[in-house]
Amino acid sequence: MIDALFFGVGLLALAAGIWRAVRARRTGAGAGLATSLIALGVALCLLADSAQAIESQLYPSLGRLLSNLATMVAAYGIEVTVAEIGGVAERRRRARLGALIVALVVLTASFFATSGLHTGVGLFDELYRSNPTLVVYIAVYTLYLGLAVVDIAVVSAGAVRAGKGALRAGLGIMLVACVFAFAYLIGKIVDLLSDLTAEHPVTKLCRGAFSTVRCTLAVGFPAISVLLIVVGLTVPALPALGRAVRDARTRAVLRPLRQHLASRYPDVVRLDDASGTGRERLLTMMSEINDGLLLSGVGPELSPSAAARVLRSSAATVPDEPAEPSALPQETAFAADVARLRAIAQAFRAEPTAGAANPAP
Repeated sequence: MIDALFFGVGLLALAAGIWRAVRARRTGAGAGLATSLIALGVALCLLADSAQAIESQLYPSLGRLLSNLATMVAAYGIEVTVAEIGGVAERRRRARLGALIVALVVLTASFFATSGLHTGVGLFDELYRSNPTLVVYIAVYTLYLGLAVVDIAVVSAGAVRAGKGALRAGLGIMLVACVFAFAYLIGKIVDLLSDLTAEHPVTKLCRGAFSTVRCTLAVGFPAISVLLIVVGLTVPALPALGRAVRDARTRAVLRPLRQHLASRYPDVVRLDDASGTGRERLLTMMSEINDGLLLSGVGPELSPSAAARVLRSSAATVPDEPAEPSALPQETAFAADVARLRAIAQAFRAEPTAGAANPAP
């Protein structure tokens, strides 16, 4: 069950991170968020018991180190991402990066300075008293994550008040994730103190993610926290995703009309289908179509069906009444233009001969 939980949430984080990475490559924004999600996914996948059994063949308990390093990188990325959302990206930027580098170096050095590490699942319970380096390891790891969670919670709480809609919902989910992360870190501190004070500390194995209170804090809560982080960081992007889907559908509807006009008036073409964002390609396509409509004698005052008849007949029609000047806000005007062009394109395609291109006059 533990492996299924870790691999399930980890693969979900990886998928979301890869999607954000592809989007970041196209838009030039969101690379930090993609890195965070990918790092979280890697951390959970490396931490699964079956994965650690394979990793320990290279070096005892190596999976524990790699997953902890990935977790700290993810925490740093989330800090930066939330700071950007909250408008305080420049505040403590160098301090965050410096703290991450120091923590990564200390963790790596203290891990490899420890002797007697276990093969298989990397559990350190009975090794703390005999290996002070592991105390340093877990103390630095817990302290770094604790400070990162505090930073994320403070910035999220400040930004959630000013946010709206999906952004506010995503930041609210991040705050809940911070609560689970705090509980996990408190559990690690309690475990460390227990192992240091116990006369005969022993390795504590978990048969299930929620089988005991300790297992819930050590295994269940981290997975829940990561899941909530993935959801919280993804929710603000959903409106943009919905807009991208609508834009793609609009481009599909407009494409035959654009091809018809481009064949008649090649000079209007300036769209490179392989470049720009979906919204940029839609805007360029709409500009091409509007230019082609004007060259065809189709003004904004014609109804969609009348415009389609003009396009099929290649004869300009003069409207009976002049068009009213537009005073719509920019976003409303864009939506109106999209609706008008979609209606013309659908009317144009309604006739069996609509796709036939007329020769340029």
